[in-house]
Amino acid sequence: MLAVSILILPLLFFFGAVFSQNLSDEEFKVTKVFDGDTFEAASSANKIRVRLAGIDAPETAKAQIPAQPYSRKSKEYLEKALLNKTVRIKGYGTDQYNRQLAEVFVSGRNISLELLESGLAEVYHGKLPEALDAQAYRQAETNARNSRKGLWSLGDSYVSPKTWRKLHNF
Repeated sequence: MLAVSILILPLLFFFGAVFSQNLSDEEFKVTKVFDGDTFEAASSANKIRVRLAGIDAPETAKAQIPAQPYSRKSKEYLEKALLNKTVRIKGYGTDQYNRQLAEVFVSGRNISLELLESGLAEVYHGKLPEALDAQAYRQAETNARNSRKGLWSLGDSYVSPKTWRKLHNF
């Protein structure tokens, strides 16, 4: 048993290191946008599903559950910014759905910050990656909220995506 462990541990370390490599070393082309914070991208060697780290966009319709206000605009913004474009991805590991948590950059622009500044997403209400500049994200959200942009124009009727998911059991 010890001999097997000695052989397996280096392999796990190697494959873990390969999987968690800095994705910014590769060029990815965005092939599909699912909603305002999730998309699919491909490089010459990898195809990955990406969840934008640090933000939460309004939920799209699912089965009998209606779409959350601004979900369509959020998705459209992400499509316009990313679809069929080459992006740089700064990975922060994977989430419980095996999506790569990442910041995504197009021509040096942080797309998550743009969504927050436009009022088309909010800062994620959960554990954020330690290396993520949460202060910049919170400031972008505060600016959009103070300007009543996008989802912040809903005032008291606004429901966060996290609360929306809980209310609709998904």
